[in-house]
Amino acid sequence: MFLITGGRGAVATHLTALLHHDRLPVRIGSSHPEHLTAPDGVGTVRLDLTDPATFPAALAGVTTVFLYAAPDHIADFTAHAQRVGVEHIVLLSSSSVLGPDPDNDPLAKSHLDVERALLASPITTTILRPGSFASNAGAWARPIKAGRPVGLPFPHAHNDPIHEKDVAEAAHAVLTNPRHHGGHFTLTGPESMTFAQQIDQLAAATARSITINRVTREEWKQEVAEYIPAAFADVLLNWWESNNHKPVALSRAVEELTGHPARPFATWAADHATDFTS
Repeated sequence: MFLITGGRGAVATHLTALLHHDRLPVRIGSSHPEHLTAPDGVGTVRLDLTDPATFPAALAGVTTVFLYAAPDHIADFTAHAQRVGVEHIVLLSSSSVLGPDPDNDPLAKSHLDVERALLASPITTTILRPGSFASNAGAWARPIKAGRPVGLPFPHAHNDPIHEKDVAEAAHAVLTNPRHHGGHFTLTGPESMTFAQQIDQLAAATARSITINRVTREEWKQEVAEYIPAAFADVLLNWWESNNHKPVALSRAVEELTGHPARPFATWAADHATDFTS
């Protein structure tokens, strides 16, 4: 039995469909399973990674887990998984753990703590470390739909946007092919792009004129304070500043795992154009 955590997320949704297509037994875990739309024959269960009381029912009969990185009770989750006979965990981590000082980076450390707990256990652990999700561009949907400029402190900062379908297909490959078990894979999109270039491709996909408003760090932090804590906002700002006008390193792990090149950002923009117009 495969347990997919974070069942309402885009990666989990695509991954569930792939495993279901293979006719493999799948259970989807979510803190709000009543909001899930599962394929026919796929079970759902309440699984809140911050509540160990939900672990036993979610892990019953499970041998393989696709796990989102939630550090608060990872020791409890790992211990229970070991007790019930889980053999393989695929962790969706982050390439931020590969930075120069991950223990002092709150975003990186939250993922690194989960990695360390899993690697210290006897359960075979495979780690996927995506860089920047293309879906981060979804944060621009509100101003674009309203016809307002997108506020960016570093419009020429580079990142490596990866389509959520590529992450899901990479996860499918490492879950189902034993030769990948235990590997560590850094996942990136196919090109290093600036935010300004992504905005241009969104404009083409939506047939809209999208402008950029250069804002200060503090102005941007105030804009996102509702959903990004200040400590995490500072980490993002520092990362963007360090990559201002500077291309980021890319990997071919998506192609090596899936057999096809990673999808370009233009494909993601076309796939999600209605998110920015309706």
